[in-house]
Amino acid sequence: MDSPSNRLADHYQRALRADEVLAQIDAHYPDGPTLHQLAPLDQLHIGGVAASARLLERLDPTTHLKVLDIGAGLGGLMRQGAALGFQMTGLDITPGFSALNRALSSRVDQPNAPPLAWVTGDACALPFANNSFDAVLFQHSLLNMPDASKVLAESRRVLRAGGQIVMHEVVSGPNVAQLRYPVPWAASAEHSHLLTLMALNQLLEVNDFTLEHVEDWTHTALEWRQRQRQKEQTPRQAVLSPQWVFGERFLTMGKNLVDNLAQGAIKVVEIQVSC
Repeated sequence: MDSPSNRLADHYQRALRADEVLAQIDAHYPDGPTLHQLAPLDQLHIGGVAASARLLERLDPTTHLKVLDIGAGLGGLMRQGAALGFQMTGLDITPGFSALNRALSSRVDQPNAPPLAWVTGDACALPFANNSFDAVLFQHSLLNMPDASKVLAESRRVLRAGGQIVMHEVVSGPNVAQLRYPVPWAASAEHSHLLTLMALNQLLEVNDFTLEHVEDWTHTALEWRQRQRQKEQTPRQAVLSPQWVFGERFLTMGKNLVDNLAQGAIKVVEIQVSC
């Protein structure tokens, strides 16, 4: 059935070269890749490892041990969180991503990290019991979800009292009408469901969350993406890159991200709320 969720999964899986990715990693990193070596592949968001570190710094594994990563992708944030002592569960709607996430994790040496868990599913109907988690993370994932209110209600349900949501998200900017496609999360407007920051904050409030922190990362995000763009244009063969996921489309996606940030079509924000 050609459902919206299947079309979204196809957007992410259509150029995914999972077997080649694993062969590339095994050939170049026979002792297992480090998190930084995997980052060009598995940190598919604006800001890379540093942005994930900032997001995780908002939590403490002694009080927010059980963490759900919604839209986990290839698992960069999950493995980074596990290295800090968090018990990470990753949910993604894309089966190919969940499978490759698991395979990548099996190659990373993290003997002292808590075990990871992977689930393929829809954030509108989380397959978890009430009060299952201490924290929920969104990193460039809510932007793909047409019913953000339902997703946030489900997040509220699976969080314990006092639990936290931390977001590193793309929201619409003042010039969103000028948004250029394709971008990593969408080839066209069909799968792009950007909210304004005000609308997102209102949805969080309606779902009984209390705003604790909000910060605009757009300037930092633009500088990071400009640096990455320069690297991508350097005539050398990288061991891993987003092109292993998105194919040649990523050359245009990367350029459009810079333009969209620079022209105010999108903004990047960090938000933390409690329940």
